[in-house]
Parts: sequence; structure tokens; C-alpha cells
Amino acid sequence: MADITSKGLEFIRRLDEFGGVKSEWIVKAEEETSPDYGKLPWERPIEEHIRKGVIPLDKPPGPTSHEVVAWIKRMLGLNKAGHGGTLDPKVTGMLPVALEEATKIIGTVVHTGKEYICVMQLHHPVPEEELKKVVKMFEGVIYQKPPLRSSVKRSLRKKRINRIELLEYDGRYALLRVDCEAGTYMRKLCHDIGLILGVGAHMRELRRIRSGPFHEDKGIVRLQELSEALYRWKVEGRDDLLRRYILPMEYAISHLPKVVIRDTAVDAIAHGAHLAVPGIARLHANIKKGDLVAILTLKGELVALATAEMSAQEVEKARKGIAFRIKRVIMKPGVYPSAWKKKKERAKEKQEGKS
Repeated sequence: MADITSKGLEFIRRLDEFGGVKSEWIVKAEEETSPDYGKLPWERPIEEHIRKGVIPLDKPPGPTSHEVVAWIKRMLGLNKAGHGGTLDPKVTGMLPVALEEATKIIGTVVHTGKEYICVMQLHHPVPEEELKKVVKMFEGVIYQKPPLRSSVKRSLRKKRINRIELLEYDGRYALLRVDCEAGTYMRKLCHDIGLILGVGAHMRELRRIRSGPFHEDKGIVRLQELSEALYRWKVEGRDDLLRRYILPMEYAISHLPKVVIRDTAVDAIAHGAHLAVPGIARLHANIKKGDLVAILTLKGELVALATAEMSAQEVEKARKGIAFRIKRVIMKPGVYPSAWKKKKERAKEKQEGKS
């Protein structure tokens, strides 16, 4: 039991690293998990691994994001799949694709930050120092109206650009790296930079290198590689490549603060009960009231998404009370034993004995 618990906690530590989460842990109870129920996420049977998986896909130029998702559904024989943020047909790069049960959480990726490599073409050359100066003006909060070809309402909106870096410039073409809020239009950004420069500009090429916690430096999968891995599994009976290319769905919430619960609390949460203080084993120390958090088992399995009713420091001091209000249940009931039902039955028997 100690071994499986340590493996689960090590997996959660790797999730934090993958999602860029830096926080101390507050330990409420030194608990261990039983090997009799649940599974370590990477030890799920391959069919379950696929249903609860997410693919960090390298979208090719040409098809729409929806077409790519439809191809993957047909390839894997699935009923449901969804992506973590639309890319235009000509745009390439990171397109996280959630499979079957993982579609419940892909929304947590859609609204996270994005990072792009963009080729901007200036209509007339300008001095490099002038270009750098104007580009830096767009860091911070900017106003944008979606371009005419967009699929959303063309209303003025505020977006934050965390960082713009000019990587290369040859007088007409500028290579930019842009770290920005979800929903920022690179095409409009290039157009506006051209207006400020007074020479005009447009976006020539675009590649997304990050979508939320998924970065191409951490692994990205081409459709051809996925097809070969699928062939290897179906024809040769070897699922190693498929497990490498399809990640456990827990990676899609790796950027969120985390709460680890006792085995005895899992089934109650799976039935929709809110998480009370006694059910918590450990949690991130940086959780604030109102934060969206991921509720995990001691094995690292995702149970639910929840909103914090208490800060981590309040949870540390509390002995009872609702600490996290469940927003979306992910785990199906019955995976873990119903300890809460047994407790209710014992209380009823005790009450009947008195009477």
C-alpha cells in the first residue's frame, strides 16, 4: 500500500511539473491508498487509457480543427472527442484533443494562455529599433475587435499579452514569439502593429507552440505517428507507442491547484457530494477561496473539478465544514467503495437499536 501511494504522489508531482505549478503541500492526514480499487493512471487497460486520454496533437495546415478531431474519432473508433482551442485551417501546432471521458475537462484548457510563433510581413521596411519599440507597446492589456473572418461576435474586447519577443527581422519579415491570453487574434495583432508603424502589415504564417499546460517542447504528436501507433497496437498487439502518444487525461488539469482526498471520500464525491474537510488528505498551499481546483485520489486519478469555499490555510485549521464545492464530477460512481453509505447504514442501525 505504501508503494502504490508513493507512486501516486510521484505522479501528482510530475503533473505539477508538467503544468508549471509551484506550490508547497499542506498535509492534513498521512493516508495510504488501497490497491484493491482504482488504478494508477498510466496502468489503465489500453481501451480505458484511450477513453480517458488526451493527445497533444500537431495540427497540420489545411484541415479545420473540427475535421482533425473527426478523423481521430474515426481512427480510434470513438463516439466523442473535443479540442482545446480552435486553430484556423492554415495554422499549425498544438491542438490538445480530448477523447471520450476526457472531453468533460477540455474546457479547462480552452480558456488557458496560448503561445505562438508568428511570421509578420511588413508592407514597407522600417528600422529594427523602431519595430522593437512598437512591438513592445503591445505588451499588457490591449483592445481588439475580432477580424471579419472570425466566427465570433465582432465586439470590442480586452486581452492581455504577457510577452512579445522579436526573434528575427530582415527588413520585411519579422519572426515573433507571442505569449498571450486565450482568444487573442494574431492576425489582428499584426495588422495593428502595421498601423502604428505607418507602413501596414499582415500575418504571413502562424504556429501555436503552447495551449495551456501543453507545450510542443514537452511532446507533440503528428497524425501520421498516431496512425502508426494504432497499427502497431491492432496488428502487432503492442500498445507502447499508443500509450506514449495518448496521455492520461489528468495532464489536461496539470495547471490547476490540486486537492488529494482519502479513499473513503472518493465515492461520495463521485455521487456529487461536496468535499468536506475530513475527506482531505493533502492540498496545495496556494489555494485561495474561489479558485478552480482538481480533486485527485491518492493514486493520482481525477475525481472532480471543484471551487474552493475555503483557502488552503483555512482548510489546514478547520476540522469540519465544506471546503470545496463540486463543479463537475469526472469519475463514475462505484470505482471506490461506498464508505459513506456504510456509515449511514451503521448510524441507522444504531438508531433502531436505541428505539
